[in-house]
Amino acid sequence: MQMMIEKKRREDIVRYGQCLYERGFIAATDGNISVRLDDSRMLITPTCVCKGMLQPEDLVIADLGGHKLEGERNVSSEIAMHVLIYNMRPDVHGIVHAHPPTATGFAAAHIALDQPLISEVVLTIGEVPLAGYACPGTQDLPQSLRPYVPDHDAILMANHGVVTYGDDLDQAFMNMETVEHFAKIALVARTLGGAQSIGPEDVRKLEAIREKLIANRRAESSNIREMDQFRVASSQ
Repeated sequence: MQMMIEKKRREDIVRYGQCLYERGFIAATDGNISVRLDDSRMLITPTCVCKGMLQPEDLVIADLGGHKLEGERNVSSEIAMHVLIYNMRPDVHGIVHAHPPTATGFAAAHIALDQPLISEVVLTIGEVPLAGYACPGTQDLPQSLRPYVPDHDAILMANHGVVTYGDDLDQAFMNMETVEHFAKIALVARTLGGAQSIGPEDVRKLEAIREKLIANRRAESSNIREMDQFRVASSQ
């Protein structure tokens, strides 16, 4: 059963790697993607491979300490970021790191996307904070993210890019799309002379709705994972 679930997760990562590449969120060998396989293992993209041209067999299995367990290729150089998020957030089952141009522009300008401008963004991902610069591939990177991981599902990384995560890989990818869409809107609002925030009382109302949406989404994601396991078991 676990092999069938792993096969599906490999296919999911390949599909979303292609989506990131086709949308221009990554170029060349940029970015990385992972999914949580179980309580002790993750499936992650390898280093130095275009994520838009991945094959399922290219992916690597690692433990939640960042050590490679299976795979022909070398594990992503930024695996420490994934390790941190999975260990700090047991609810997270999918992570996407990419360099979407507009959001990464905000990161390069050291401007957080934390102004409540769009109700849909407040309802889905809320604030997108800015983590300080840290050299990719080093332990400094996860340490720069640590203060923000517990309370946010998307983080800008100064002079680097964006990392998003969620209950599953679908949600992690949609969070990435939302960040880039929001960045484009924020840029237009700034160009037009100034972004006008939603009022504090209305933000509180939206946040209360968001809490309910998150609870429902997590329950649905859990049910989907259980159904996947049931379907795989039934097919054997």
